[in-house]
Amino acid sequence: MTWETLESTCKNCSKCALANGRRNVVIGRGCKTADVLFVGEGPGENEDKQGIPFVGQAGELLDLALASIGYGEGDYYIANVVKCRPPQNRNPEPDECEACLPYLRAQFALIKPKIIVCLGSIAANNMIAKDIRITKARGTWVDKQGTLFMPTYHPAALLRDPSKKADMWEDLKKVYDKLKEIRA
Repeated sequence: MTWETLESTCKNCSKCALANGRRNVVIGRGCKTADVLFVGEGPGENEDKQGIPFVGQAGELLDLALASIGYGEGDYYIANVVKCRPPQNRNPEPDECEACLPYLRAQFALIKPKIIVCLGSIAANNMIAKDIRITKARGTWVDKQGTLFMPTYHPAALLRDPSKKADMWEDLKKVYDKLKEIRA
């Protein structure tokens, strides 16, 4: 599959009810050959308006954290498990995630990242294990068939509970250090 085919397929998708309420399909942003893939749960209102993931307050916080650690825009790509906004920004339902997972897998196949950072429990449950608990698993490496996964808090969780910022900062630093190690 090519990026053009993926984008066209996503934009024409109606596999779940989320397609009925969307303004835009939110596929991703960043470097399409990045070594790190960040995956969130789904687009919010700002993302749905702009068609770009992580452009609201949570995205601004993530961008600030990544830049302050030293990540460059060529280091990462950002996507979501679901490509359409769930109503009232609720968590995506399991069937909605299942409908979109082939698109996320296609993004993974096209990007070929060395590291995937799961931002929050929805991403971790869909990419690492259904029963993963983000509060217990965050900051730990999971190796799945040669790709390293790091679960951490979703930036929106930090907006609700600023005490989690230090933990997420440490997790993102671990990822950055591992990235430098892989490239060396």
